[in-house]
Amino acid sequence: LPSKGRAAYVDLELHHLLSVLFPFPQDLLLAAAFVSDAQYNRNIPFKTSPEAVRLYYLYNHWIMRTATYFFIFLNLSLAVFEEPAVYPLPFLVTSVVEVLCLVVFFGRLTHFAKVTRRNVFWKDTKNICIMVAILLSLTDLAIYGVLRMYDVRSIRWSRIVRPIFLINFAESRQIRRAFRSIRNTLPEITYVFLLFMFSLLMFSLMALKLFGERNLQTAEGLPYFKNYLEIVFDLYVLVTTANSPDVMMPAFDFSSWYALFFIAFVIVNTYIFMSLFLAVVYNNYKKHLKNEIRKLAYMKHCKMIEAFNILKEEEGAQFVVREAQWKQLVKLVAPDISNSHRELLLRISDDEQKGFIDKKSFVQLADLLNIQVITLKIRSHPLGQWMPGVYKSAVSRFLRSMVRHRGFVWTYDVIILINAIFIALDEETPYISYAEWVFLALYIIEILLKVYTYEPRAFFGKNQFWNWFDTLIIFAALTATILNTTLRSTTKYNSQQILDIVFILRVLRLIRIVDSIQRFRVIMNTLINIVPTMLTFGGLTLVVYCVFAIIGMELFHGKIQFFPANSNAPHSLECGNTALKDSLFARAKYCKNNFNNFASSFIVLMELTVVNQWHDILSLFSLTPAVFFANGFANVTVQPAKLYFIAFHIVMVIIIVNIFVSFILEAFFVEYSLEKSEVETGSARCGCRMNAYSDCLGLFGVGFFFWPPAGYRTVDSLLQRMFEAEIPLEDEGPSVEEFLNLSPTAAIPSNVTSESAA
Repeated sequence: LPSKGRAAYVDLELHHLLSVLFPFPQDLLLAAAFVSDAQYNRNIPFKTSPEAVRLYYLYNHWIMRTATYFFIFLNLSLAVFEEPAVYPLPFLVTSVVEVLCLVVFFGRLTHFAKVTRRNVFWKDTKNICIMVAILLSLTDLAIYGVLRMYDVRSIRWSRIVRPIFLINFAESRQIRRAFRSIRNTLPEITYVFLLFMFSLLMFSLMALKLFGERNLQTAEGLPYFKNYLEIVFDLYVLVTTANSPDVMMPAFDFSSWYALFFIAFVIVNTYIFMSLFLAVVYNNYKKHLKNEIRKLAYMKHCKMIEAFNILKEEEGAQFVVREAQWKQLVKLVAPDISNSHRELLLRISDDEQKGFIDKKSFVQLADLLNIQVITLKIRSHPLGQWMPGVYKSAVSRFLRSMVRHRGFVWTYDVIILINAIFIALDEETPYISYAEWVFLALYIIEILLKVYTYEPRAFFGKNQFWNWFDTLIIFAALTATILNTTLRSTTKYNSQQILDIVFILRVLRLIRIVDSIQRFRVIMNTLINIVPTMLTFGGLTLVVYCVFAIIGMELFHGKIQFFPANSNAPHSLECGNTALKDSLFARAKYCKNNFNNFASSFIVLMELTVVNQWHDILSLFSLTPAVFFANGFANVTVQPAKLYFIAFHIVMVIIIVNIFVSFILEAFFVEYSLEKSEVETGSARCGCRMNAYSDCLGLFGVGFFFWPPAGYRTVDSLLQRMFEAEIPLEDEGPSVEEFLNLSPTAAIPSNVTSESAA
């Protein structure tokens, strides 16, 4: 066939395949796409042709998204196997894997281009970033491979762009939004940082004048506060309190009055400026994030109006969506929910049972779908069916009432506390070892009694986290204890690994006390609910760590070496570097803190994030003598190396950690208040309280439903919940009435594009 004929044939086959995969009417598919985008806050202006809509469904399929994330993390993990490697692999293997990842990324980008309008695709900066990153990676890989063939050592400079794929693919909108908000926050942070630096430079100048001519020395015999740049660095470290009180001691020993200088410095710079940093960073980040949520709310309403306009039918003086079509729509958008769940959503949307859903109720469907619903199915106990005489006897009823009594819980709380005391005692004592079997037996009896009392499928339901946790921990501990005892009694084998597992499982049993105390349980459930938000900042941290780890490996690889304790290698006591002879760094056995591979770099960066002793690690790689290091500490690199560590401290500790802590606190307060109070559920936004639907209990033959107060399915839902009280309705864009009166052509603004790159 000619080229045009082949292209037409391929398009025809693709259209046929997509029709087989998504055999639904075009209008229903298009409306469902808008509702799904509103539910998950996707802002992708896709084309509305039949083929494009079906391709869009394929693009958003969970398998496609999972595969994309898999190759993104596979691409990032290549740093573990590339030189300098934790687990070395041949260059051919890593290069083939990288090319495969880049091909997948290009295919994903091409798929995205197929479903979006051309002008939108090329205006979207995140697509440009991905294409540039692919091109740079391939170019660098080719150059590196050619130079390697001629034994010329070069730098894989393109590895630093790998996190771009994690940020800029459409699936990572949470991370992209966080980076975008941080970027918008930087101008406000700059003013505070400049004021802080002015204060630091002023105090450093005062320190030079006060102590520079006193001929003071540090504990290592080095000149004290003689060099202005070193003074600036030492006082910057003092802001983090990492070198306190050591940096003060030479002056304090000379005169007690000099302590006032350091006290004033700490008050002004550590307590005032660092608190001001926290306030400014989070306040501005929150302001920009709130603007993002305002846009999300606006776009969500627009998409729901567009979906309504596609499915609407005239009913008297108004337009509505028929019940049958509404059910098909919900089934297509949320195929995993049960029929009874779907019926309950219909009852909420059509509370008067008119047989149709009006515009106002339809627009709120996306919010309803984002509320987590737990289905409690009322079933009789299997033993009540198999052995009704025994299970319903007086003894059985008494036993079950005893298990349900609060005293049963208190009894096992006391047993757990006693078990904690025995765990802390020496296990070599025979009585302590025997007691372990007693506690295991008591815990197994508890689980068996609960399974006897409560219906097993309800007891081990998918939402019964603590029941699963208790059972798995107890039976894992029983298995490990039996295995360890058997091996010790039959052979001379004594596995420390098995013992470690046994000890850990014994300690984990104590966590069961959390489920017994209501306040503890509320706090734990709150933490579980905000895990998705934590994961967003985890992705943000991963990006920063990857970038700095790769830079650190290129700058400091091989400067420090680690040797086992019994090594006879030359200079093993000096971490492989004669410059560290007799240094405190070597004597403290810090040699494993190096940038010799990706894993070690991550560990060093974690230590820098924690801040304590970070200046010692920095001093190791710079000209500045370490505060705690021996006299004559020689240098392993150059003076500008300090900028790497200071930059990491500013980006990670001052900005990201402050935002992370503040954001998690606010999310926790919102979730915690919802957990411990009996408030209206998410359906309250529809004007419905759950007690208004008490007649739904048992209506559908499967039991009843319960909305956990903090049960939101997506991070965007939580963010919207956090800021909804701070965003007035008139500030979210058009009012609800204006939304409801939007015409089909005005539903989606023409200037709306997909999210830009971070």
